[in-house]
Formats: sequence, structure tokens, C-alpha cells
Amino acid sequence: MAKQPEGPTPHVRRGRRPGQSTTRQAVLDAARRRFAADGFKSTTIRAIAADSGVDVALVMQYFGSKDGLFGAVMSISPDALARIADAFSGPVESVGERLVRAYLAVWEGDQPHADALRAMLRGAIANEQANTQLREFIESRLAEDLHHFGSDSHDTAVRVALATSMLIGITVGRQIVQVAVLTEAEREMIVRHVGPALQTILVPPPSPYAEGE
Repeated sequence: MAKQPEGPTPHVRRGRRPGQSTTRQAVLDAARRRFAADGFKSTTIRAIAADSGVDVALVMQYFGSKDGLFGAVMSISPDALARIADAFSGPVESVGERLVRAYLAVWEGDQPHADALRAMLRGAIANEQANTQLREFIESRLAEDLHHFGSDSHDTAVRVALATSMLIGITVGRQIVQVAVLTEAEREMIVRHVGPALQTILVPPPSPYAEGE
């Protein structure tokens, strides 16, 4: 009779080993907690990396930026983020219309990310914490893109806040409150009316008093 080996039988691990998907999920979980506790503006990639036990470079490898990470946490597709950023590519004279058009295209429709955005907006209306996250995210996105146009005036923060309020307000009126006239209006009609107003806010014309007489 063959002699049996002494000692405990080695345990065979079954199932998927911890790897990229587990680490990525750990980063998402840490980011979700940080965004909820600190808001979008105060949350840093470094803090999220520390919370999830990885280095900053790995977080950037997975998500590219804080915007990308926030988008992943809130189920906003990279394509949706890119479409809004692309609105700032092109002539400065028409950025208002491009931004309204891109914004409406992202927030409306049947795409999964549109459902996620509308759900986020409903949550922001009912929850102060979610409200802060959404507002800071949009303000940060607009402020960053405005700098590409060399817009560094003292009232940039006010203009960004006004633009954010206008864009969110349009979506609330059309998608959440469902004001009949706004809901039934064609998207391009909204663009034609709102675009010039947003243009004036984002890229104000030079003041006639800017230069000495």
C-alpha cells in the first residue's frame, strides 16, 4: 500500500484571481466615497489612490483624469465627456451654440449615459451632496476649457457659474420638470435661442471702456 504524504493537503484556489478588474473596482469604490465625502472640487487623484492602495500612475492609466474617473463613477461614458470637450474645439465665435448642442445631445436621447445623467440630475435636485458633485463637475469642465481660449479675467468664476446654471436649467426644464413648451421644442430651436446668450457669457465682447480714449 502506497504511503500517503504527511501534512495538510494544499488548498487549491478556485475562481478568478485578484487582478486588474478587482483593482479597478477598488479605485472606483474609493473614488465614490471620496466624491461623496469631499465633493468633486476637493477630491484629488492622490487621495483616491491612497485610499485604494495603488499609486497615482495606475489610477491615471485606468481613467485618464479626474473627469474620467468621475464619469466612470457616475456611469458617464468617455464619449459623452469627449463630446462636451470637443465643443470647445473650433472658432471661438460660435462656441456658445456648439456647447449647447453638445450638451443637449449628451443629456437627451436613449443612450445609456443619458439615462445615467438624468438619474444623476434627479439625485442632485433631492440631495445636497449630489447637487454639489454635479455642479462642481460641470463648473470644473467649463472653467478648464475656457482657459484654452485665454479667458482668465477676474469674473471668469461668475461667468462659469452662470453658464453652468443655464445648462442645468435647460435640462431640468426639458427632462425633469418637463415644461411643455421646452419639452416639445426642437433641439436646434433651443440651440438658436440659448447659444448666443451662452456665447456672451462665456466669451464676452471687449468692453468699449477697456482701452483709454
